[in-house]
Amino acid sequence: MSVLPLVFTSGWASGINAYAVVLLLGVFGATGVSDDVPAALQRPEVLVLAGVLFLCEAVADKIPYVDSVWDSVHTVVRPVAGAWVGALLAGQSGSLNDVVAGLIGGSTALASHTVKAGTRMAVNTSPEPFSNIVISIAEDLGVGAIVTFAMFHPVAAASLAGALLLTGLVVLVFLVSRIRRFLRRRAQRREERRLAAQPGPPPVP
Repeated sequence: MSVLPLVFTSGWASGINAYAVVLLLGVFGATGVSDDVPAALQRPEVLVLAGVLFLCEAVADKIPYVDSVWDSVHTVVRPVAGAWVGALLAGQSGSLNDVVAGLIGGSTALASHTVKAGTRMAVNTSPEPFSNIVISIAEDLGVGAIVTFAMFHPVAAASLAGALLLTGLVVLVFLVSRIRRFLRRRAQRREERRLAAQPGPPPVP
């Protein structure tokens, strides 16, 4: 079960930025920082693709509303990536069943993705764009720091990831009402614009 903390941490991080996780793990394995990284993640084509997609996410994630569209597209991608990385890590170590590791990585990624997507919807209720940029940078730095930390202190990193996930879920519960109010206001504005665009009755002669 020695690989379990790394599977959990990589799953949590994949729910926030799956491409950064694949890129970081691949680089750590290719440079010899860690022997726990599977060869599949160290392949040059995997690293190049992960790097390009990471750059795309780095841009899309900082633009209001574009980030929410990006998150909706990645509702499937991030959990699948978390499950894939978890299964590869388990297969590399041989200390955890691949299917179990995939379930842990995928479910953890789905939970953290839900927190990320919900938080972004709440942030998008603010008219200014700077909060998106700040949160996106914080997420990128946080993923990089915790995945790096997990290479040397996997148990401590998993504990930190678990605490962040739990905190994020609690915060998301309090943000739900704000998101609902924003969606109602937006639907009301759309209805008002639709009614205003309709032609009025013809004048009475």
